[in-house]
Amino acid sequence: MSLTGCPSNRQQLIPVDPASISAVMLTHAHLDHSGYLPKLVKGGFRGDILCSEATADLCEILLRDAGHLQDSDAHFANRHGFSRHKPALPLYTVEDAEAALRQLWTIPFHQTQTLPGGAQLRLSRAGHILGAASLQVEWGGVSVLFSGDLGRFNDPLMVDPEARPDSQYVVVESTYGDRQHPQADPQSELDDIVNRTVRRGGTVVVPAFAVGRVQSLLFYFERLKAAEKLANVPIFLDSPMAVNASEIFCHHRRDHKLSEAECRSSCAVATYIRSVEDSKRLGAMAIPKVIISASGMATGGRVLHHLKRFASDPKSTILFAGYQAKGTRGAAMMAGARAIRIHGEDIPVRAEVRNISALSAHADAEEILAWLRTAKSAPSMTFITHGEPAASDALRSRIERELGWSATVPARMEVAVLSPPKPIATARAKRS
Repeated sequence: MSLTGCPSNRQQLIPVDPASISAVMLTHAHLDHSGYLPKLVKGGFRGDILCSEATADLCEILLRDAGHLQDSDAHFANRHGFSRHKPALPLYTVEDAEAALRQLWTIPFHQTQTLPGGAQLRLSRAGHILGAASLQVEWGGVSVLFSGDLGRFNDPLMVDPEARPDSQYVVVESTYGDRQHPQADPQSELDDIVNRTVRRGGTVVVPAFAVGRVQSLLFYFERLKAAEKLANVPIFLDSPMAVNASEIFCHHRRDHKLSEAECRSSCAVATYIRSVEDSKRLGAMAIPKVIISASGMATGGRVLHHLKRFASDPKSTILFAGYQAKGTRGAAMMAGARAIRIHGEDIPVRAEVRNISALSAHADAEEILAWLRTAKSAPSMTFITHGEPAASDALRSRIERELGWSATVPARMEVAVLSPPKPIATARAKRS
């Protein structure tokens, strides 16, 4: 997501004064969860940002990179004059990101942490990506569980989501609340798509999230190479942030299922591209190849330059690896767009466009329901968030119908009053 925008539209992005916030609890490092932190700090937030150790390590690279990209995008837009904002300004800078990083405070999984005001916080593993957590907060007799983004069960890389702790209220994500992931083997799909493209003499461009999705792709490509498939197809990882994220992945062994040797061999399957000059040379290489580059929904970063080069090539393939949010270039291409706009220029889409949804790091509807069932008791209310309206409402309906629980999809700015559970009344024995 591009965070470059018009100053007049960015003055009040949240309905409260950042300085009035005591603490922030962060489920995981993906930018749709962490990316606003530098702006929050810039606006006056001075409290702790609490998260797992791996999440903090990933934020170190993600937030710095976000600040750098926004600066670069703003300068590029101003230099070429394609932005409607005069001048285009970043939402925040690298310096703002550095300030936010100084407020990160890590806590171990399953250890109770006291928050300002006396609330108690505990983290449990959510799968999804490295360091991802579900957050249980107890305060004033009320317990609330925030699912965060839930991962897949039986994922070959990431740990399974841990059983849901009992809580009075649950706030659950619904990214795939109306869908079930296909049972297809991602490795076989990758083999088929890449080989078909190579036979045409084309290039496979894979927009992929630097944290999580890239590591999954490297894992499957290493397995294909080990099986003597794609032996002569070079694989390039054109994302310095993804390179750093892969190194962090190998460091946090308890957050995933791979051995150290498996980590190292997966990371070694690709040629790493760090410099802008080397990135530009990839476009000029005539040989069939695979280019993995951020971002996952084609909203920014180096992958845009590769799309400008290869999206119009009928021999090539643009391969997405999971969910494409409404309004992104990825969603537009998956819907059959004949052209996409990049840097003020309309780029024809003549390449084959594919999506391996089995590579998604999000739990599907069945897996979300399975996770909800893992606690001993039902919550008083389940709040469904983090999804397109249709997906959220579909999950609400299934929770009510299949689990028999009360569930709601809150509207923006809606207020819910959470009350402590009432004591159970005991009937007095009648005197004879």
